[in-house]
Amino acid sequence: MASSIGNEKNVNPVLRISQLDALELNKALEQLVWSQFTSCFHGFKPGVLAHIEPEVKAFLCLLLWRFTIYSKNATVGQAVLNIQYKNNLSQTEKYQPLSKHQKLWYLIFTVGGRWLEERCYDLFSNRQRQSFCKIKHCINFGAGLLKLCGLVNFLIFLQKGTFATLTERILGIRSVFCKPQSVRQVGFEYMNRELLWHGFAEFLIYLLPFINVQKLKLNISSWCLPIASLSNSENTLATRCKECSLCGEWPTMPHTIGCSHVFCYYCIKSNYLFDMYFTCPKCGSEVHSLQPLKYKIEMTELHV
Repeated sequence: MASSIGNEKNVNPVLRISQLDALELNKALEQLVWSQFTSCFHGFKPGVLAHIEPEVKAFLCLLLWRFTIYSKNATVGQAVLNIQYKNNLSQTEKYQPLSKHQKLWYLIFTVGGRWLEERCYDLFSNRQRQSFCKIKHCINFGAGLLKLCGLVNFLIFLQKGTFATLTERILGIRSVFCKPQSVRQVGFEYMNRELLWHGFAEFLIYLLPFINVQKLKLNISSWCLPIASLSNSENTLATRCKECSLCGEWPTMPHTIGCSHVFCYYCIKSNYLFDMYFTCPKCGSEVHSLQPLKYKIEMTELHV
């Protein structure tokens, strides 16, 4: 009774983007299952699964096929999006589940084809005999031809919206909605906030390289700590040459920039190379000329 009611359901066409999303979800699930499976062998010798990797992947895909396509007529990605496969070879427009032959051929085309390609590549990759080379070329030609047919099928799918993969077209299986889709009320507040934030972040990324952060810091420090006017007797190099105006240490190879303050040669040179508009952090004077200090300073003056 339940099966007869299910077979009488009307089918609803699926959007192209929903079919592509289902394929991407299937790929993500396979990668997740494989990563979880390989994490169980982290304590073993490296490369323990290398020789049987195609067979292990095929076995995991077989399990996924058993509990998805075989039992529910839908992959995991399709089940998430409320989609399932319909037997498109039936003459009626009502929903018809996949036949056992279609399910088995789906397994052979998807899981078996992938296993055959990976295993043949491993077998013939290191063979140098002429016969093996011919077989390898034939396999590569066949794989390339299948990919070309898949590309053509994808272009047809973009135009008509049915049979997203070549396997679906060959087997005559079509994606349909399990239940009628109701109109959803979508709120765009979160999307607007995200777009605004990303636009602001991109603007900052573009603007920050044009801002001289060091010069701005020096200007702010000079505004917050104004220099008091000094008398002529104190405003001499003799009283200010005991420490570098940048690092605050005893000046190494003392130099001046035209004002009454002294700098280490490496301090002022590195800052001037970094910023050609460098100004003195003490008085705000620009660099007119970088000259060595001629006034001799004795080390004993440090303790005066």
